[in-house]
Amino acid sequence: MLLYNNPASGNCYKVRLLAAQLGLDLELHDLDVVDRSNRPAVIGQLTPVLRVPVLVLDDGRALFESNAIIDYLAEGTPYLPQDRYERQQVLAWQFFEQYEIEPNLAVARFWRLFGIEQPDSAWQQKREAGRRGLDALERGLEGRDFLVADRYSVADISLYGYTHVAAEGGFDLAPYPAIRAWLARVAAQPGHIAITS
Repeated sequence: MLLYNNPASGNCYKVRLLAAQLGLDLELHDLDVVDRSNRPAVIGQLTPVLRVPVLVLDDGRALFESNAIIDYLAEGTPYLPQDRYERQQVLAWQFFEQYEIEPNLAVARFWRLFGIEQPDSAWQQKREAGRRGLDALERGLEGRDFLVADRYSVADISLYGYTHVAAEGGFDLAPYPAIRAWLARVAAQPGHIAITS
């Protein structure tokens, strides 16, 4: 399988992490996340949204959007619950991740990593919204080892992608003991790889 990827992207990392844990080989084709001028030519026929990750299956069909990709790969494995209620809980956390975590933690990290200047008001908005997201994640993890059915799943992979590098966006995880303990548990899972792998 071919993954259109960026090494710094937490969304791409989710796909690489699950693939490593499933023992799937990926051919990586890295794309720039700042200069996106070649996106229409390179992935325009594969995804209308022109974002990475894009996973091209061996039969040539393309998958896009990180959480949709990992759910596809996890189908029929222990990483995606079969129980309808548990599946709904996975999806709820994945929607939360894309609505609360990715737009705040990931964007602040992107600005810092690539030196993208923003007004103080934009930084303040990201900090406040990001803290609200982290507060919710902390509440969701209190008293449990993992997000859904107390076992490691794609819900954890989805939230781990950007939460574990929150400090790179200026977020302090010291006030979040449940999150910090959960991050350590996720990192200890068999087949785990670092975002820099």
